[in-house]
Amino acid sequence: MSEASYQQRKAFFDRLLTIYGRKPVLEALSDPDITFYKLHLASSNREDGIIRDILRHARERGIEVQYHDRRALSHISKNSRQDQGVAADLQLSSYQPLESWLQQQSALPAGAIIALDRITNPQNLGMIIRSVCASGAVALLLPRRGCAPLSPLVIKASAGSLFKAHILYCEELREGLQLLRQHGAGICTLSSHANNSLYQFTPSSPSTVYVLGNETDGVANDIQKLCDQRLSIPMHNGVESLNVAVTAALIAFHASRTPPH
Repeated sequence: MSEASYQQRKAFFDRLLTIYGRKPVLEALSDPDITFYKLHLASSNREDGIIRDILRHARERGIEVQYHDRRALSHISKNSRQDQGVAADLQLSSYQPLESWLQQQSALPAGAIIALDRITNPQNLGMIIRSVCASGAVALLLPRRGCAPLSPLVIKASAGSLFKAHILYCEELREGLQLLRQHGAGICTLSSHANNSLYQFTPSSPSTVYVLGNETDGVANDIQKLCDQRLSIPMHNGVESLNVAVTAALIAFHASRTPPH
């Protein structure tokens, strides 16, 4: 295989998102705007009920179906306890590695990138995806290590916006932020203890990354050291902080409406 062919093949597979579970796969099959690469089924599945409906949709849409033993399927789904004998590879143009996306840009798009540091609650992650997708922010940056996986619970909490959201992924957040900084992005963390208000902040770079931290511990110390600014959302009536998904929504919509300086 030539280098060009290898890179083309790699770029294709980098954009695949594998989902699992009978209901999530059936719901995705019912959406004509979602492009499928392959459908994977356990050979032990009984072809009735929801499996029958999944196969009908796959035949109608001309989607390739591959059968596997349970062990092989678990390697594809990476969740043998919850895959229910069903997985699917989706082709999402808005889901790709951060590094590949950066290579496609002559300059970073102006606007906000929301980055997540160790968000482990699937409900929170799904709601964050939905808010970022709706806000007009440039993208959501997800590290593969430390954050909740893109599971059926995340899909449900996102109300299907996971398939439409512009999601960039990296292996570790620190490396992803360093790459964005090298390309000219400013980096901010959100903290209830910060003195500077989000609403008084004027970005110094056209593209600004806003980092949201773990539900319990906030942004990790090594990530904070990479940041240019620490920002807070002003609280009233003795309220100390907001749920991280609510915070993400406020930031995404506020940053999208505020022209960069």
